[in-house]
Amino acid sequence: MIDYYIKNMSEDEKGQKFLELIDEQNNLQWSIIEKLSQLIKQNWNSSNMQKDLENFMARHSTITKELNSLDIDNNIL
Repeated sequence: MIDYYIKNMSEDEKGQKFLELIDEQNNLQWSIIEKLSQLIKQNWNSSNMQKDLENFMARHSTITKELNSLDIDNNIL
């Protein structure tokens, strides 16, 4: 479904989507660092923070896959 959507996007739309995903990915990276720091301070004893971290990392992975699919012809990256 995403592949079909991406194939039908204009280059401007792909560029805009790319910038949005990069921004979201950057915010997630900072959230991951923050959660890791908190977990370290708590000696890894917070299951809620561990779950948050798992969710952040899953979303980060999804964004990375979407970013890679935007650059089918190696035009953006």
